[in-house]
Amino acid sequence: METNKTGKGAWKMYFISASIALGVSLGVLGLNKMNQDETKKDNVQVVDVPTKNILYTADSDGNIKPLDFTETSEKVLDAVVHIKSIQSSSQYGNQGARELPDPFKEFFGDMFRGQSPAQPRVGTGSGVIINDNGYIVTNNHVIDNADEVEVTLYNNESYKAKVIGTDPTTDLALLQIEAENLKTMALVNSDDVEVGEWVLAVGNPLGLNSTVTAGIVSAKARSININHEKFAVESFIQTDAAINPGNSGGALVNLDGNLVGINTAIASRTGTYTGYGFAVPSNIVTKVVEDLLKYGNVQRGMLGVSIRTMDGNFAKEKDVDFTKGVWVEQVGEKSAADKAGLQSGDIILEVNGIETDSSPRLQELIAGKRPGDEVTLLVNRNGKEKEFKAVLENANGGTGIVKKEEKEVLNLLGAEFEALDKDLAEKLNLDGGVQVSKLYPGKIRKETQMREGFIITHIDGKHVKSVEDVTKILDNKKGGVMLEGVYPDGSKYYYAFGLES
Repeated sequence: METNKTGKGAWKMYFISASIALGVSLGVLGLNKMNQDETKKDNVQVVDVPTKNILYTADSDGNIKPLDFTETSEKVLDAVVHIKSIQSSSQYGNQGARELPDPFKEFFGDMFRGQSPAQPRVGTGSGVIINDNGYIVTNNHVIDNADEVEVTLYNNESYKAKVIGTDPTTDLALLQIEAENLKTMALVNSDDVEVGEWVLAVGNPLGLNSTVTAGIVSAKARSININHEKFAVESFIQTDAAINPGNSGGALVNLDGNLVGINTAIASRTGTYTGYGFAVPSNIVTKVVEDLLKYGNVQRGMLGVSIRTMDGNFAKEKDVDFTKGVWVEQVGEKSAADKAGLQSGDIILEVNGIETDSSPRLQELIAGKRPGDEVTLLVNRNGKEKEFKAVLENANGGTGIVKKEEKEVLNLLGAEFEALDKDLAEKLNLDGGVQVSKLYPGKIRKETQMREGFIITHIDGKHVKSVEDVTKILDNKKGGVMLEGVYPDGSKYYYAFGLES
């Protein structure tokens, strides 16, 4: 699904590197005694106790309990890791490789800033262990372009990590380490998170490992227009807790110690915390992780519409009665929405019975589905409500699952491949080839200057027309490998690297 995204404006200085910071609890001990009236649900008060003042709160069931972060901190600290991302000089030296635009860098700066290009650059971030098989969730921007990824646990043990997969559209990545007796964190339904709810964040800000901070949820389904990927999804949980460089990929947790979000960005004019932080909701995280583990890549269901959040001024501009929902600007020809009967000017009110009062919320709900899934849309059309059923499609306009080829040799190379688009093949006068759609830490990135988008036409002189051809040629291959091919602009390149002999 596509959405209109407006200018960069005054908040263009969003700085990426996340997690929540600085204790709201610091002010608790200095509070004066308050009246000891009976505590009401969702209210917070200080009660007179013989030795100290204690802050109380109510949970979602109305149960009163002390607002003490120590128990929660003990639960989560062991499950949050420090991530070191190492990029060798060959990837950014002046050796013919072109540096592609990085939308996150434009808003947040270079996480490697100040390091000499004559030596490897090291960036740092955070991650969350989500199961005892060693799977770790972090932000894509933490490990993007890395040649090596190193994970350090709370007890200071370090491991080399393997990149299982990434999803730039949500800025998430999944890693794995081989370790035993790992402490993990459970993901819960982020739809249950409420504005005003207390949350903690754990991460490694500004080089300070294992930092716990506290705040409240300030808003939900927030878009800050930082992700320029074609099918980007932004529906952040906003918090007033501090987020600083190094916190990216860290945990946003509720008071039960469960993961409700992955800290990702801040709103800042200075590059450090000045106001609000943003986390990817756990529902999006869960969907991305499930897809990466089951299919090797993210299966994104799409409606095929451009949209805009309804507000009073826009309603006046369109001369319609204001209705809270999402305005459909355009419907893609032969898209899922088009086939379902949606029209420009429709206002989407609900998806499967869940309200869609903003574009980010609609994006989040649709992004939680896969191609082939059917959704029921409640729509306001000319003042009347109608229901439509749409079968979501993939980026190619089909309803099938596109599963990544799983071969050990492809993991060794650190690359994802896809069949060459017919139109591009015709444009370049090629009778076939395999395009490099994604590069991870591996042989290709470490030993060559290849860039994503490269089209492999020959391996060791043998013609390549499919991903299966790549795996057949390289399976059990020992010694040197020569890749021949072109980039989409027609420039021809050769890349050589070695496989273990």
